[in-house]
Amino acid sequence: MTQAIKIFVPIDAAALAVGADETALAISQEASRRGANVQVVRNGSRGMLWLEPMVEIQTPKGRVAYGPVQAEDVAGLFEAGWLEGSKHSLCHGLTEEIPYLAKQQRLTFARVGITDPLSLGDYQSLGGFEGLKKALTLAPEAIVEEVIQSGLRGRGGAAFPTGIKWKTVLGTPAEQKYIVCNADEGDSGTFSDRMLMEGDPYVLIEGMTIAGLAVGANYGYIYVRSEYPQAIAVLNSAIENARSVGWLGHDIGGSGRAFDLEVRVGAGAYICGEETSLLESLEGKRGQVRAKPPLPAIAGLFGKPTVINNVISLASVPTILAKGAAFYRDYGMGRSKGTLPFQLAGNIKHGGLVEMAFGLTLRELLYDFGGGSATGKPLRAVQVGGPLGAYLPESQWDVPLDYEAYIGISAMLGHGGLVAFDDSVDMAKMAQYAMEFCAVESCGKCTPCRIGSVRGVEVIEKIRNGQQRDQQVELLHDLCDTMLGGSLCALGGMTPYPVLSALEHFPEDFGLEKTPQPAAHA
Repeated sequence: MTQAIKIFVPIDAAALAVGADETALAISQEASRRGANVQVVRNGSRGMLWLEPMVEIQTPKGRVAYGPVQAEDVAGLFEAGWLEGSKHSLCHGLTEEIPYLAKQQRLTFARVGITDPLSLGDYQSLGGFEGLKKALTLAPEAIVEEVIQSGLRGRGGAAFPTGIKWKTVLGTPAEQKYIVCNADEGDSGTFSDRMLMEGDPYVLIEGMTIAGLAVGANYGYIYVRSEYPQAIAVLNSAIENARSVGWLGHDIGGSGRAFDLEVRVGAGAYICGEETSLLESLEGKRGQVRAKPPLPAIAGLFGKPTVINNVISLASVPTILAKGAAFYRDYGMGRSKGTLPFQLAGNIKHGGLVEMAFGLTLRELLYDFGGGSATGKPLRAVQVGGPLGAYLPESQWDVPLDYEAYIGISAMLGHGGLVAFDDSVDMAKMAQYAMEFCAVESCGKCTPCRIGSVRGVEVIEKIRNGQQRDQQVELLHDLCDTMLGGSLCALGGMTPYPVLSALEHFPEDFGLEKTPQPAAHA
């Protein structure tokens, strides 16, 4: 009997949202009707979201991409000979040669979209668990040093050196320590955590296990937002699979060393993406920010030393251990080492995930990858780093995407999310929305955030309505200074970034003629 032809249909939530399950069913039914010997494999997404559902056919030359493929397209594709990789209006050629993908530098996302996310065989055939095997041969101090030397910094937004955090936990004596993964990906325009958890869950499990070995922790928690049911289901299955073959549990890989973990589901509060609020929530309390010190690395979950890192931070660790710190450090620029999965969203023609080394520019992402606006109108502003990120005008699109370079222009890279706006956007309205978002999502613990955001909405509304405009602009600057300097966490402390950047770069939208004073630096 001839070998079955593999047909890959993503099980990623973005693909499911546009009919991937129906497409997969139609393929199975049409193949059965025609007597074609096919095997439908549910993979992760390649990250070219405008092509979803993107179906790939395994051919002798490689995988050929077709998309977007709806259920009603399937019969015609079979008729056109797509099982042989034949040309069709939905055909994009060999997947690996699609420019959007071919130009990327995929390290953390190297397997995403290629493998069956839950296949341990697929994972190990493409380098899975090599980093963990290396870690099992090293002393905890050596693992931590490797991560320090790699230059890896927190990918959740704060950009704190990951290895230094681990070193603090390692050096804090305690009978019990924890590893916590912050998978509460609540920023607008971000989806890299979700794509990785759904498309390559074992790399996160491996990274957390290495972290446990590095600091002396034997238990971990993945805190996932409830809005990610697909990721939660994939993670739970992956944890069971890893445990069943000895990559989690009391005897990791036959080493005699222990580490296990579980998934905990958050209830949807944006503030629980802040690490101390997340810990409060994990402990069964209301998600409110804790005052620091003590740092979570000293007294974190249940008062014990805790490593708390973002999904992408932890998922980057296996590559560093497997290939060495120097390999990872060779990517990037300045103090921004390695790669970052940038996420293109908003009014953009080719939205999706682009993993590249630090140092490229926003203009390259928007046009070389994104293809400009979806509407065909000129792009006017881009919010980088989530709802607390600054709005950047075209004059700043050539600044290298680097943590320090962005601090220099009163902006931040955050989690790597980009939301693009064309020239129809009202930036005064967007500034008001930033304050509204803060008011709704504030945990209420500190006054500058809880009250300041409400006053901010009122003040911007008065500016937009032309009520005592000059006095209100001065008041808005004072209010932002108070929030920047007096808030307990980044929610109140960074809400001024989108507000002040909109005011500085787009004063005409506020009814102002001259440019107000520059955005304050944190």
